[in-house]
Amino acid sequence: MLRALLLCAGLGLSAPALAHYPVMDCSRDGESVDCRVGYSDGTLASGAEVVMYSYDDEEIGRAKADARSEVRFPWSELEFYIQFDVGHEQPAEFDYVEL
Repeated sequence: MLRALLLCAGLGLSAPALAHYPVMDCSRDGESVDCRVGYSDGTLASGAEVVMYSYDDEEIGRAKADARSEVRFPWSELEFYIQFDVGHEQPAEFDYVEL
């Protein structure tokens, strides 16, 4: 009985180690910005929403990741950042100066 309780407690404590955080990599391709989104364990994020914001936090664009977990935004002349927020922990963000 004690062994079973310790096993259950150990499994409960290891649950946070199983959490995977969002990741995003973006690049400029001419007049567009291409991003690939997913999770730290390599899982794709097909269908996930990705949002482009101005530095004033106004939404510039919104796209859903395709079957390959990719999104494309037109290049903006405004200073911007792109955010992949899965609703827990910290969202993945990519700033235009990194392109």
